[in-house]
Amino acid sequence: MIDLRSDTVTRPSPAMLSAIVSARTGDDVYGDDPTVNALEAEAARLSGKQAALFLPTGTQANLVALLTHCQRGEEYIVGQLAHNYKYEAGGAAVLGSIQPQPIEAAEDGSLPLDKVAAVIKPDDIHFARTRLLSLENTIGGKVLPVAYLADAWRFTREHQLALHIDGARIFNAAVALELPLGSLTRYCDTLTICLSKGLGTPVGSLLCGDAEYIQRARRWRKMTGGGMRQAGILAAAGLYALENNVMRLKEDHDNARWLAEQLGELDINVSQHTNMVFARLPPEQVAPLKAWMQARNILLSVGPVTRLVTHLDVDRAALQQVVNQWKAFLAAQ
Repeated sequence: MIDLRSDTVTRPSPAMLSAIVSARTGDDVYGDDPTVNALEAEAARLSGKQAALFLPTGTQANLVALLTHCQRGEEYIVGQLAHNYKYEAGGAAVLGSIQPQPIEAAEDGSLPLDKVAAVIKPDDIHFARTRLLSLENTIGGKVLPVAYLADAWRFTREHQLALHIDGARIFNAAVALELPLGSLTRYCDTLTICLSKGLGTPVGSLLCGDAEYIQRARRWRKMTGGGMRQAGILAAAGLYALENNVMRLKEDHDNARWLAEQLGELDINVSQHTNMVFARLPPEQVAPLKAWMQARNILLSVGPVTRLVTHLDVDRAALQQVVNQWKAFLAAQ
């Protein structure tokens, strides 16, 4: 089976499984799990933050981040297509009474700061208090420019806002820019990191920030059901990923670039950013292509804009099979 639906489908390697089996554990709710503690310390070091918190999922990490930043009746400014606005079940509104203020992103995925300024609420009893600017990096595979991150950081200081980055794939951004993670994360108060996408762990995300913020976030993690006991078996996979799977993300980017070039030679309208390829299809091809590929053990998120995501479980030979089958499909039409 060749699965290009997402990099969330990655499976732990034999070496990662070995790390899981041999992990030292304790009760993480008591702070006694040495492997979780080591993972959190490493995430804090890499991101240049004082502390980090291990959570089961990226959705919960973003939720806890928002709950810790904002009080009930306050708001965060966010992109119209951002994951923590559109794809996380409205958790901040449902559980925290936090109001999102979405705005349209620029072509490069950034939120234009003049548009952000225009929706910051005045100090008036009619409005929710604006507390936070939330960015996503990468978003749709696009890497936010470092100069923009620096500008956004200065902007939020001037407007007394906190700055959070949903960094589910922020290591993809760092690798694409050939920069250490801290060169990007110096321009935010908090960030989340997903371990179970391109980094290849079975589960887990991290929330990074200053020590006082993370201590408050720990309470929200407990309240929302994220406090785990012998979580070292999961944290061990995260440690392995941070030590072994970060730099190999370049291979995913190279494979995505190659795939985009091959599909382009089939006269398919494609674009590519980091490990994501987007193919724009005529409406009449959508359902037949999905059926064709599925019958040949190839899983794609097929739609008018079909996203193909490269990852550590798909090599160049597998991608060649995808190209061959796409070519055969077009010939059969």
